[in-house]
Amino acid sequence: QNMHIAVVGCTHGELDAVYDSVAKIEQTHGIKVELVLCCGDFQAMRGIHDLRSMACPDKYKSLCSFHHYHSGAKRAPVPTIFIGGNHEASEHLFQIRYGGWAAPDMYYLGYAGCVRFGGLRIAGISGIYKSHDYAKGRYECPPLSDSDMRSIYHQRSIDTFRLAQLSGTIDIMMSHDWPVNVTDYGDAARLVREKPHFRDDMSKGELGSPAGAHLLQTLKPSYYFAGHMHCRFAAVVPHDLERKHATRFLALSKPVPGEHFLQVRAHAHAHAHAHARAHARAHGD
Repeated sequence: QNMHIAVVGCTHGELDAVYDSVAKIEQTHGIKVELVLCCGDFQAMRGIHDLRSMACPDKYKSLCSFHHYHSGAKRAPVPTIFIGGNHEASEHLFQIRYGGWAAPDMYYLGYAGCVRFGGLRIAGISGIYKSHDYAKGRYECPPLSDSDMRSIYHQRSIDTFRLAQLSGTIDIMMSHDWPVNVTDYGDAARLVREKPHFRDDMSKGELGSPAGAHLLQTLKPSYYFAGHMHCRFAAVVPHDLERKHATRFLALSKPVPGEHFLQVRAHAHAHAHAHARAHARAHGD
């Protein structure tokens, strides 16, 4: 029996658009989505006070729709698991930094975490990679200064180390940043045509996170999902010469018209042997 999972790139607070798209896919394909995975920039703003701890220009600061789910005015129609990105309600997520419920049926994996859902083991690491903060400890705490507001979403070596200790099968891995050099295993030429400014970082081996790449190679997950770059990119990363064991990587965009921000996949309950079932562009068109 397959479990259908909807994967979202960057949520950017647009939960209504996400759940509307899931409902349209369910109706169109006659399936039931049992889980939504969100790969960062979730923006779990409970109220206006949470906007002060989000590191981004003021013009991008908006309550969006999460507060309706937090207050109980709305309820998530599908269990949702998310990680943090680089635009978050950081003081809210700090309160559940080791994993916890941000709202009913919305679970945050914390700085780094692993949970089991329907027989699948799902691991994730929040934030993006910045070399100058990677070796530091977790020292930030509210109220956040302007500097702390940014450093709090930078990945740390201790979180990578913790996740790397996991043993056994990891069915799904999530990060916001892409694993560095994952572009070597997909259609890099098409990616550069779509995003020409990626070329320099790709040529220098600096597009993405070394932490993500280490976890991909160490945990060897069946699937690895990411966001951050606001485009769709797929790759297959082999773990042996015979290519019998490989990680299928998929990055998705954000909920804006015309973007591939959500994809539904069917996973066997015991292990993740999946195939693409449906795509959604924004608003289901």
